Amino acid sequence: MSKRHLFSSLEGLVPKALRGIVASNPRLNLDETNRVVFDPESPNSIVSIISGGGSGHEPAWSGYVGTNMLAAAVGGDVFASPSTKQILAAVEAVPSDKGTLLVITNYTGDCLHFGLAAEKTKAKGNPCRMLICGDDVSIGKQGSLVGRRGLAAQIGVLKVLGAAAAEGLSLDELFDLGTAVNGQIVSIAATLDHCHVPGRTEHGALDPDVVEIGTGPHNEPGYRKLSPAPSAEGLVREMLKYCLDETDPARGYVKFNPGDETVLLVSNFGGMSNLEMGGLVDELLQQLLADWNIEPVRVYAGCIETSLNAPAFSVSVINLSGVAATGAYSSDRLKGFFDLKTDTAWEAVAGSQRQRRPRADQLVQPPVEKRKVVDDARDLKIDPVLLERMLRRACGDLIKAEPDLTRWDTVMGDGDCGLTLETGAKALLEAIHGPHKIASKGSVVEVLTELEEILEGKMGGTLGGILGIFFVSCRTALEENIELAKTEGVVSLWSNALSHAIHHLEQYTPAKVGDRTVMDTLIPFVEAMAATKSFEEGVAAAVRGSENTKKLKARLGRATYVGTGTDGKELPPDPGAWGAMVVIQGLLAAMSV
Repeated sequence: MSKRHLFSSLEGLVPKALRGIVASNPRLNLDETNRVVFDPESPNSIVSIISGGGSGHEPAWSGYVGTNMLAAAVGGDVFASPSTKQILAAVEAVPSDKGTLLVITNYTGDCLHFGLAAEKTKAKGNPCRMLICGDDVSIGKQGSLVGRRGLAAQIGVLKVLGAAAAEGLSLDELFDLGTAVNGQIVSIAATLDHCHVPGRTEHGALDPDVVEIGTGPHNEPGYRKLSPAPSAEGLVREMLKYCLDETDPARGYVKFNPGDETVLLVSNFGGMSNLEMGGLVDELLQQLLADWNIEPVRVYAGCIETSLNAPAFSVSVINLSGVAATGAYSSDRLKGFFDLKTDTAWEAVAGSQRQRRPRADQLVQPPVEKRKVVDDARDLKIDPVLLERMLRRACGDLIKAEPDLTRWDTVMGDGDCGLTLETGAKALLEAIHGPHKIASKGSVVEVLTELEEILEGKMGGTLGGILGIFFVSCRTALEENIELAKTEGVVSLWSNALSHAIHHLEQYTPAKVGDRTVMDTLIPFVEAMAATKSFEEGVAAAVRGSENTKKLKARLGRATYVGTGTDGKELPPDPGAWGAMVVIQGLLAAMSV
């Protein structure tokens, strides 16, 4: 992964980050010397909930200071516990008549410093207790003297405790509630690579074909390395088995009964894209229901507790029914604690789940559209064997070209052209092989109609839009002028339809020959067909047009923002123009067999 950072060292970065964090909530105060973020309006009539730990896990823990959550948070150096003095400063910043509850994750430095702060606070005559949270199942019960490591589910515990404190629960009641919730959590993390700390030149790294499972949030090695790296589905299956298999004597920490109400908490360690996080949540929900008969009543996903820029994540399942079984709080009341609004970073992952619907009700399927019926009187028929061969060849050549198209578009654009065209090619091949066997009747209009469906439904982006308009117009003109095939020949019919399509397309795009777009292939192809009535000449013109894009400066599209060959070097061809040429050339090659 990239070693580059905006800040070249850690010097002064933690206090600078804390100043930035409190800027988003003007009500909060920052004791910069002790790195304590606190709520000066935290009422002394309720228990003060304080948490903290090493920096680098933001928004944990300073981001969770505010109404109905933390009264204060204290930050150490990156991945290092805050000192006892810092923690005592946090306690003194938010005094409470009902006492202070220190809630931390199970790491040695945190336990020692927060523990000493708790003892010193009690020595002054102030009620104080310390709750240590551990939820990681990867290490297992055997051979571990320190207990379970703390992962992001601790933030869920903090959410419950903050809401419960706002309701007026006592210090002992909050300690017991936190203990009960923590005891009903199973979590595990997986890492695609290690994070990189600003300013450090040495850091761990995983090979590209390795995924580490059972990792911690400080670049600690995982419990197990998986190589070759499993698919996303396989990785999720492995992680859920570690968490939920009650028959595992080392990791069967929590029992889940049919119908238990649960919470799913998925934390991005900082380097996962939102796109992949959404896919991960969906995969987790699918497997939880299908394999474990678990359908969470609350789902929280996002950057909950991070590890700088690590491309990693943790998965936690909290059994609310298991907590309720202790007798003190019902599952509904626990959900109420989760649902109570805050003015903290929690709201970024909370969404609106108070009226949560079953997942099946959310996933709506559109009505199935009837296939368009082709009018035989307005259809162009050719030899079905030839038609299928032409389509197979064109699609196959386009799929082979995808790596080059993607590479060129990555240099000059946004990198989606190759995959967009490959998607269309694979969809057309599927239509050829599928139940409708679109080439089996030799119907050109049926093929063009299918292409319209593919372009409109499966191929987005500018290129998909351009080709969609082009093929709709071509099919319409072909149907309306089908008699030309009898009076002037099939080539004249095609020439007329293609010319009509280009003229119609010009109403939607200003692109012309020379602008370095797909039009550098389409326009010469159509014009040569019109002038010579020869498909071969049209293909030759398309090849010349696509080759010429190597010498052109882009004047339309995203490539206009990229430096283009001012040093005299030849550019890669425009990928859209090249892809269109590959298809046209493939059609001709199949005809010549």
